[in-house]
Amino acid sequence: MKIILLYGGQSAEHDVSIISAFNITQHIMYHYYQVQPIFIRRDGVWIKGAPLTSPLQASQQLILTAGETAQWSDHPEQTSIGVEIHPGSIYESDAIVFPVLHGPNGEDGTIQGFLEVLKMPYVGAGVVASAAGMDKIVSKYIFNQVGLPQVPFEAFDRQSWASEQEAIIQKCEGNLLYPLFVKPANMGSSVGISRVENSEELRAAVETALKFDHRIVVEQGIIADEVEVAVLGNDDAHVSVVGKLVKDTAFYDYDNKYLNNSVSMQIPAEIPESVAQKIQSYALTAYRAINGRGLSRVDFFVTANNDIYINEINTMPGFTPYSMYPVLWKETGLDTRDLVEELLQLALKQFEVKQLLTVERI
Repeated sequence: MKIILLYGGQSAEHDVSIISAFNITQHIMYHYYQVQPIFIRRDGVWIKGAPLTSPLQASQQLILTAGETAQWSDHPEQTSIGVEIHPGSIYESDAIVFPVLHGPNGEDGTIQGFLEVLKMPYVGAGVVASAAGMDKIVSKYIFNQVGLPQVPFEAFDRQSWASEQEAIIQKCEGNLLYPLFVKPANMGSSVGISRVENSEELRAAVETALKFDHRIVVEQGIIADEVEVAVLGNDDAHVSVVGKLVKDTAFYDYDNKYLNNSVSMQIPAEIPESVAQKIQSYALTAYRAINGRGLSRVDFFVTANNDIYINEINTMPGFTPYSMYPVLWKETGLDTRDLVEELLQLALKQFEVKQLLTVERI
């Protein structure tokens, strides 16, 4: 069977996607699968690489430049050559798509809808779950409906900010206490997020966030540890042990996560067992609330008093060698090779279930 690996993409998380895709290619059972890499450039052009029958040496080789003939670079620090294609041409009857795309135009339901139209099995959440998980405002409303505790927040859009800036600042300062966190509604990997201490910083942070999305969420900052749980499965989803981010900075930003690798993980998190179990239960509740499929990582805050607040759910979490999702499963007893295989099997099972649904009137 063939795995069609989609990576890159049109989002600020383009580089993370390449590293995630490379890590996945290191853990595929090549005696069962052939891998067909499809690189999506930042401008949206799709480039098809040569088939992979064994792992590459470095993630740089997965970056494809359009040419006449697909060929992998022999040098680990050089890019490779692929052939520009139309997205619809990726269809094959005996293939699974692994969309290793983070952020907008990949993790937000757009690619998932495209693959639904093509009637191809794919790894991860469906259209609705992907869109809900990506949109921080929508997911907060859903979490509220199922009773999950959250930090206070305010949400608004670009038009409101342009016409009611002073009123929005007053509302944020009236309902929330500094420090505040300003976030684009549709972005991940801490891209576009700022920690602010006063109204001047709040204004600047909103302008920064608006570069990434037209809807903004401002959250109450709290003194708490950040913990994460990995979820795996379809209807029968199960959870990993709880992991904690050990930081020497107040804000775990994009560079800390993916470039500097300066944040360590404490797995399992040193928290009371009762707290860990509640976090795991909350993670499953969030996953089921959005109708999660395949995989997700659910992030929480835990205070010194062991109060728990859900932060967000990521339906296609980072899959780099030092990303929390694969590491959590490794520490739970499932290595990355078996994790990748399980995700592929879950994709096939979900596709089979959907094919049983009727499209005829009864």
